[in-house]
Parts: sequence; structure tokens; C-alpha cells
Amino acid sequence: MAKKGISDGVVHNVPADLRKALAADKMARTKWEDITPLARNEWICWTTSVKKPETRKQHVERVCSELKEGMRRPCCWAGCPHR
Repeated sequence: MAKKGISDGVVHNVPADLRKALAADKMARTKWEDITPLARNEWICWTTSVKKPETRKQHVERVCSELKEGMRRPCCWAGCPHR
């Protein structure tokens, strides 16, 4: 039985670090597959837009946790009521 892959965004492919995190977290992966390709693209861009490796690691972790909290797209500011 073949495992289903992790879907990419509209334009961008899921980077290896995010793919690994999603593969390791069944609930986050299920939520990832439930959002639109455009929303996946926004999460990918949000994850890859940072410069420091430690910030990128935090973004990857936040993608999984925020998907599980019900967020369908990344928010642009810390004061957002969806956080």
C-alpha cells in the first residue's frame, strides 16, 4: 500500500523541513490536506521568507501547531485575533 504524498501549493513545492514536520504529525498533515492549494502556498511562503535558521525552525513548528488550532492561513501580525 502506497502512502499518500504531501500536497504542494499552487506555485511552490513544500520544502523538505516542512514536509518532514507534516509527515511526522498526522493531525497537522490532515489539516494541511484540507486547506486549498493557495492557502498551502501562503504557508510555504511564510515559512521560507525568513533569513535565520532558528526563525525558520520556529515557523515550521508554528505551521503545524497553528493548523491544528484551526488556522487555515498564516496571519501577518502578532495582534491578530486568530492567533
